[in-house]
Amino acid sequence: MNPILYPASAGTLESSDVFVEIAPAENGIEIDLNSVVQAQFGEEILAVVREVLDECGVENASLRIQDRGALDCVIRARVETAVNRGKGEN
Repeated sequence: MNPILYPASAGTLESSDVFVEIAPAENGIEIDLNSVVQAQFGEEILAVVREVLDECGVENASLRIQDRGALDCVIRARVETAVNRGKGEN
């Protein structure tokens, strides 16, 4: 499993998008979520993020997520892109 080596980001702050920032960490996964729909969908957003991290083999990372009402497929794409950039793959 390739660790997160560099701070990286993906996405925008536009409506219906999500901005994801990822950075190296040493003590597991830390997620700071700020969403316009957090009360309704916060747990689902976190579940999608954790699922993508698991699929990508990320065990240690710090994420800051600013959601503007993105669909799950957009969240998945943005997290995966940030992970790849953080690993130095993109």
